Amino acid sequence: MPHAQAQAVPARAVALDALRGMAVLWMTLFHFAFDLNHFGWMRADFYRDPLWTVQRTCILSLFLLCAGCGQAFAVHAGQTWSRFWRRWGQIAACALAVSLGSALMFPNSWIYFGVLHGMAVMLLVCRASAHWGPWLWPAGGVVVVLGIYAPQLHALLPFADTLNLKALNWVGLVSHKPITEDYVPLLPWLGVMWWGMAAGQWMLARGWMPRVDQTARALPLAPLSWLGRWSLTWYMAHQPVLIGLLTVAGFLR
Repeated sequence: MPHAQAQAVPARAVALDALRGMAVLWMTLFHFAFDLNHFGWMRADFYRDPLWTVQRTCILSLFLLCAGCGQAFAVHAGQTWSRFWRRWGQIAACALAVSLGSALMFPNSWIYFGVLHGMAVMLLVCRASAHWGPWLWPAGGVVVVLGIYAPQLHALLPFADTLNLKALNWVGLVSHKPITEDYVPLLPWLGVMWWGMAAGQWMLARGWMPRVDQTARALPLAPLSWLGRWSLTWYMAHQPVLIGLLTVAGFLR
């Protein structure tokens, strides 16, 4: 990649960081409500009530769109595989920590393929398919449709029951959602990340991103941009902090 092209995107995309920061803030508020419910301070059905299930879908979609877009920018800027693997290793290690922590808190519904596990696999796929260009749009659409109609497709497949096992249900061709606190299979979520990558490539091809960043710098988005830059650290720290504060508050009631 020519040096001039690699420099067309700043080291940090301010607007993308701010958008990711919005997702982090929304997620934190969502988890705070979840924790209040867990400790009995409020009553809500986070597993079936559309007020909460739709929010989860929106938050997750925003994170994956940002992740896909970020990969488009990274590839465009000439990110090396060694740097990619370093960041990927951080995500994979955090996914393992989430599994261990959730097993202690929710032994019957621990997280074995949640958002970080899914992102670790999807980032590998996105990096390998970055050269698909405009074909990422229809590829993402196919994956999303397959995920939406997974229960119907599941019934048509031979040995369908095996696809519900933990060893294979990370693909997403399941008849029902497994019992786990967080479940982000490849179908349909890889399609959302592919759309994010396609959108990032589309903006870069038209020179939009530098202009969007100039606008973002003129707006009071610094706190959100900071939050977006430290999204993984915040993700790993916010729940222990929230749970700890609510535990102390419970003793003081």
